[in-house]
Amino acid sequence: MPFSTLGLAAPLIAAVTDSGYQTPTPIQIKAIPAVLSGRDLLAAAQTGTGKTAGFTLPILQRLSQKVIERNRPVRALILTPTRELAAQVGESVVKYGQHLAPRLKSEVVFGGVKINPQMMRLRGGVDILTATPGRLLDLVSQNAVKLNNVEILVLDEADRMLDMGFSKDLHKILALLPKKRQNLLFSATFSAEIRKLTEGLLVNPVTVEVAAENAAADTVEQIVYTVNKTAKTALLTHLVKSNDWQQVLVFTSTKHGANRLTEKLNTAQIKAAAIHGNKSQGARTSALAGFKAGEIRVLVATDVAARGIDIAQLPHVVNFELPRSSSDYVHRIGRTGRAGLNGQAVSLVSEDEYSALKLVEKLLGSKIPRQQISGF
Repeated sequence: MPFSTLGLAAPLIAAVTDSGYQTPTPIQIKAIPAVLSGRDLLAAAQTGTGKTAGFTLPILQRLSQKVIERNRPVRALILTPTRELAAQVGESVVKYGQHLAPRLKSEVVFGGVKINPQMMRLRGGVDILTATPGRLLDLVSQNAVKLNNVEILVLDEADRMLDMGFSKDLHKILALLPKKRQNLLFSATFSAEIRKLTEGLLVNPVTVEVAAENAAADTVEQIVYTVNKTAKTALLTHLVKSNDWQQVLVFTSTKHGANRLTEKLNTAQIKAAAIHGNKSQGARTSALAGFKAGEIRVLVATDVAARGIDIAQLPHVVNFELPRSSSDYVHRIGRTGRAGLNGQAVSLVSEDEYSALKLVEKLLGSKIPRQQISGF
C-alpha cells in the first residue's frame, strides 16, 4: 500500500518520498486516515513504529487547508516528555512540511536552555508548537505564548510523561486549551494511569494498537551475558573490541554510573560520551550528533535521556544494568532492530539482578539465551 492511498496531499507525499520512505507502517496506515477525519485517537505504539509521521503528516495537512497568515496563533500543540524527543518531532514537522505552500511555521521549546531566545522566536506567532510541559508553562506564565486557539493536541509518549511526574503540569496545560479540539494520545503501554487520563480527555476515540503490548520486536536478537558485577566494564570493553562494534548505545541506571563508565571506556581507547539529565543541552546535542556521525563509538545513557533518541540503523544496545521496570527493558531494546533491520540487544547480568531478569522474561513470555565468556 503506497502513501498516496491514505488521503495525503501531493506536497506531503513528495516530502515522504524525499525522506526515503515508500510504504507506510501499520501505525501510519491506521492513524493517518483517523486524524485526517478529525477523530480523537488513542494509539498504543512504541518508539520506532513510525508514529511521529503518523501524526505530523495529517496535522500538517489539516492545518495547511486554512493557513492564518496574520498573528499565527498556536493551532497544533505537541507535548513530549524529553528535550530529545521534542527536537526529533520538531525536525519531522519541518521535514514533512517543506513542500507546503504557504509554509506553516513551527517551533520547538524545552527546558535546560535559555528561555529568552525561545520567547523571541515565538513573537511572530507559530502554527505548530512542540514542547516539554515545564518549559511550556514557563512561557505561558511570561505571556510569550497563548493556547486558546489550539485545534489539535498531541500527547506523545504519554506513559513516560506520567512516569516522569508531569501529571500536574499536563492538567494545568489542559485547562488552558479550548474545550473543542482534536486529541491524539500515543503511549507505549496502556497502564491504569493512562486509561484514567484518556477518560477525561478523549471523545469517542479511534483506538489503534500496533505490536503486542510490551512485546519486543522479532528483529532484535537478545542475549544475556552472566558476569561478576566487578567485571562488567572489562566485559563490555572486550565485546566492543573483539566484535569490532562501531555504534553501541549503552544503558546505565544512574547518571554517576554513566559518567564513570564513559571515563573507563575512553581510557581503554574506545571513544565514548555520556548523555543524561545533568549534562547541558549543548553537551547532549553534541554527544548525540557525534554518535550519529560515527565519531563517537559508544553512547552511554540513562533511560530518561535516551527517550527520543532515534537512530535509524543502530546495530547494538547494551544493558549495562537491567532497568528498574521490565517495560523499560522493552523501550531500551526497541532502539535497535528498527524498520525491518536486524539488531542485537545484550544484557550484562550479575547475580543480584537475576530476580529482575526473571521479571523481564515473564513480561516477554520467553527465556533470553544465556552466554558466558571465560575470564569474566
